[in-house]
Amino acid sequence: MSTKHEKILQYIESLPVGDKISVRQIAKEMQVSEGTAYRAIKEAENRRLVSSIERVGTIRIEKKKKENIERLTFAEIVNIIDGQVLGGKSGLHKTLTKFVIGAMKLDDMMRYTDAGSLLIVGNRTQAHEYALKTGAAVLITGGFDTTDLNKALADELDLPIISTTYDTFTVATMINRAIYDQLIKKDILLIEDVYVPMEDTAVLRNSDTIADFHRQNRRTTHGAFPVLTHQNKLVGMITSKDVIGKEESEPIDKVMTKNPIAASMKTSVASAGHRMIWEGIDLLPVIDEDGLLKGVISRQDVLKAIQLAQRQPQHGETIDDLVKNEMRVMGEEEIAVEFTVTPQMTNQFGAISYGAFTILLSEVGAFALKRRKRGEAVVENMNIYFIKPVQMESVLTVRPRILDMSRKFVKMDFEVFSGANLVGKAMMTFQLLER
Repeated sequence: MSTKHEKILQYIESLPVGDKISVRQIAKEMQVSEGTAYRAIKEAENRRLVSSIERVGTIRIEKKKKENIERLTFAEIVNIIDGQVLGGKSGLHKTLTKFVIGAMKLDDMMRYTDAGSLLIVGNRTQAHEYALKTGAAVLITGGFDTTDLNKALADELDLPIISTTYDTFTVATMINRAIYDQLIKKDILLIEDVYVPMEDTAVLRNSDTIADFHRQNRRTTHGAFPVLTHQNKLVGMITSKDVIGKEESEPIDKVMTKNPIAASMKTSVASAGHRMIWEGIDLLPVIDEDGLLKGVISRQDVLKAIQLAQRQPQHGETIDDLVKNEMRVMGEEEIAVEFTVTPQMTNQFGAISYGAFTILLSEVGAFALKRRKRGEAVVENMNIYFIKPVQMESVLTVRPRILDMSRKFVKMDFEVFSGANLVGKAMMTFQLLER
């Protein structure tokens, strides 16, 4: 059974792209309270099904596939640059393919402007008109207006004309930053990218018995199953360990683990993997906000996804990527890593930041473990000592040393040198991700 919240989200998703919605309209249409409608619209905004724009309203926009996440809709542009829509409101759901800065003669400007573009220009009303006729939207910088004829043309062609008080350089920087942030999001693997969906998941019901567990176990060779109600609500997990020495007729809900650890679709794969290692579980159920099972993810799925992600080309750069790019490995037997401190990695005093230093040591440790054929690992705890400040553009040498290694844990010691000077030391414990 779907909840009211789910039904509203399904209704919003079924609306044509470009439709305008409101709390009152949804409440009336779905016969729910305005509070319920408001919460569902906020959730739809988080899922990027709609976009709310001041003085315009909430508009159904196209949900982007992950491979096209860096493409922005005109509605998103309005919110990024805090703009005002002068005309063409019904085209705000459309996606822009590129933006053109109109800092040239009119004929030259039009050579670069085509359908789906966004022309960023000042108060050149003829350029506004030409761009609209070419099939491009217009973003007017400096807080300027356009002619009534251009506004009417924008409405007729469903192409937005947006005005912002920011200058052209600031606007271009803001849009670039937004695209860059989207690219970073694209690189982060989420559970929704790798999970096994409900229809392919073997489950048991809370009314089943131990005999049913053994039947499922023989049929699938799996050692763990989510336990659901007949409404598909997750109520427990059961593993081979739970049924040892139990009678065949014993109900599952007497031996299962109740209120099990679960993840949502938007949980990152790295976070899920860390939780699975920490809790010692091999199968993680994936649920929605109402506790209904959507699928499962196994420790093997997590490991494969992490290894695959490391082989993919990266687009948006996080601080982790910046640190990795500056690492150069030296030595075969005794590993040492050379590292250059760039301006992005410094604090307000021009010395390497604590965050960048921590990432550097974690990456060097993980690399040293891979060299020892120990696979993936996550940091469990660390003690770091700054002995001397490390200035920008310093070249560091990090020397990791394994002190103790067991099947599940590794203790490692690090020494960090700048030239011949010892500038930092650390002790870290890693937990190994079992294959």
